Amino acid sequence: MRVLAAMSGGVDSAVAAARAAEAGHDVTGVHLALARNPQTYRSGARGCCTLEDARDARRAADVIGIPFYVWDMAEQFHDSVVDDFVAEYAAGRTPNPCLRCNEKIKFEAVLDRAVALGFDAVVTGHHARLGADGLLRRSVDYAKDQSYVLAVLTAEQLSRAMFPLGDSTKAAVREEAAARGLAVADKPDSHDICFIADGDTRKFLADRLGSQPGDIVEATTGAVIGRHEGAFAYTVGQRRGLDLRVSAPDRNPRYVLSITPATNTVTVGPASALEVSTVVGARPVWHGSASALDCSVQLRAHGSVFPASVVLDGSSLTASLHSPARGVAAGQAIVCYQPSDEGDIVLGSATISETS
Repeated sequence: MRVLAAMSGGVDSAVAAARAAEAGHDVTGVHLALARNPQTYRSGARGCCTLEDARDARRAADVIGIPFYVWDMAEQFHDSVVDDFVAEYAAGRTPNPCLRCNEKIKFEAVLDRAVALGFDAVVTGHHARLGADGLLRRSVDYAKDQSYVLAVLTAEQLSRAMFPLGDSTKAAVREEAAARGLAVADKPDSHDICFIADGDTRKFLADRLGSQPGDIVEATTGAVIGRHEGAFAYTVGQRRGLDLRVSAPDRNPRYVLSITPATNTVTVGPASALEVSTVVGARPVWHGSASALDCSVQLRAHGSVFPASVVLDGSSLTASLHSPARGVAAGQAIVCYQPSDEGDIVLGSATISETS
């Protein structure tokens, strides 16, 4: 096939491109320039979109022996990922920008352009597997599995995707990169949010949303026990960074239970109040054959997995957890898995809209 390899500059995407080329595909490498102003890129290997990353991707393509290009997708990235990130926090939700980037950039904007240019598929270095049935599965390396952030992809998008690393551990990928002479073999994994240069999410949001002082309210008494400079700076389950000026009645730690933008209040309470047993998701993407079944659900990236009874009803998905979960935030994804001998199958996903 004629394949476009999305090359981030890391070890995973480099080895994925090399494997695709070795398998006989006609591979072209592409690096995505996502910053409107390159000077705002991070330096060092903390993100996945630094200037160093672009150079590393080009060097890897040279070693593999494939053509290489840089695509400027800064405007699409800003509109679909950065603006969405800010708007979601302003609405009291906690978004996952990596999930949105995969959905809107790598497997919408990039895939659409690739198909228009005559490519058959897009290959990436994600740690996930695609079965012969076209269904997405977890990676064999559970600790590095990225099926959670890919679960939003449609069947059509998956039919044009290739994930060559799903059957390998991260350690094996690094060993292979070294054997292939790829300089990124020992490059650290990307972390943090690539478009927040200093890693300070609260400051990033405050610079765009401004100071919005409000009250921190105790859930059990309704009393104002603290102040904040912007409800957007908090997420459900958070304990640190709370400016509490009055001790809680039981003197136990308090956690963020909810954020209410309409009243600009942050409600806090005891850890036990974080427990939820029902999770509702909007805009589901579903690959399962049944609309009601028992399965496992994951409620945040690299989070715990919970047995649940799931019902798909039109534009919403409701999961009744068999045991309560804590710190479930609206805006994150709920991803449903079905156990399989070939790895847990992704049945579908939805964006968490409410819990109870």
